[in-house]
Amino acid sequence: MSLLDGLYRRFPTALMARRNLSRTTARTVLAMLGIVIGVVAIASLGVFGSVLQTAAVGSLGDIGNQLIVSPNAEEGVRSLTDRDVRAIRRAAEGATVVPLKQTQVQLTYGGQTTFTTAYGIENPADAYTARQGRIPDPLRNGALVGAALADRLDIREGNSITVDNRTYRVRAVLEPQGGFSPVNVGGSVIVPPSAVNTTGFQQVVVTAETGEAANATAESIRADLNDREERVSIFEFAQITDQIGSFFDTLSLFLIGIGSISLVVAGVSILNVMLMSTIERRGEIGVLRAVGYQRMDVLKILLTEAMLLGLVGGLVGVVLSVGAGAVIAEFALGDPLLALQPGNVVFYLAALAFGVLTSVISGLYPAWKAAKERPVDALRG
Repeated sequence: MSLLDGLYRRFPTALMARRNLSRTTARTVLAMLGIVIGVVAIASLGVFGSVLQTAAVGSLGDIGNQLIVSPNAEEGVRSLTDRDVRAIRRAAEGATVVPLKQTQVQLTYGGQTTFTTAYGIENPADAYTARQGRIPDPLRNGALVGAALADRLDIREGNSITVDNRTYRVRAVLEPQGGFSPVNVGGSVIVPPSAVNTTGFQQVVVTAETGEAANATAESIRADLNDREERVSIFEFAQITDQIGSFFDTLSLFLIGIGSISLVVAGVSILNVMLMSTIERRGEIGVLRAVGYQRMDVLKILLTEAMLLGLVGGLVGVVLSVGAGAVIAEFALGDPLLALQPGNVVFYLAALAFGVLTSVISGLYPAWKAAKERPVDALRG
């Protein structure tokens, strides 16, 4: 017994369906092309939405684990005291706590004068890194200059600057901050807190290990400081990333919905192909019924043909979608391998399943119509 005979004995329905499809190659390829286009549309649009989400969240930087603690102005609290800061440090055990003062100042260097923001921060090394020089820890004297301000005025480490008639030596020029930062000092200057003539602190930046730890820290701070009165308000940056993620999830579903329209069109094409096929093969179906094939057997053969159309077209579409996703990820994020991250694989599998399901549903009516026909009527043609 040959290998082909063995396959026919073991998988008679699948092999017969494949043979039937190969007899009308042009029509089969055209029907399959609709499935390919639909699968590519669904998977590629899903990956596109996922890449947009990754790019948007990445542009924010690592802020999901950060909190901003501010005085609650609605309750008449204008600033945070040293006692408040100590309470925040206790509640945020294990996290980095950076209290800061803020004021507007006049800065002069090299005959140039500009108005900018001065931050009074005792431990700036916990939040920023130096592009030039070294950041003292703690900052007791001297000043740190943001990258944008230093580039604009050509300030370098070791230069002397005048801030509100006080002279400071520049201890370091800070690195530019990528993405979004709760306190961006690129165009500002950092001085010791004692040099800022304000009462108390205007903000405290808390950075935890993870977003979950930041959420727990926020609850702990609220419990300690807002027990008797609402002294502080806390903004959790994880809320931003959550909202962005929710928006792009909705966008991905919308894009997939648009792409699924092409699969519906492909389903109509398969319905047409299957109907034409059953009409042309009425005599053949009548012979099958006459030699002992039951209605269920005929139904299985025709549904298998439809499933094969969807499966092969879907697999080709997935391969093309991976290529399209790699191109999208390369242009948007510079890393084509992101097209294969787990979240995107879900889109490929979903598009493949939808393609096969659409094909099978489209083949139901033609298969049922052919299976219910009486053998005598089918043989008459």
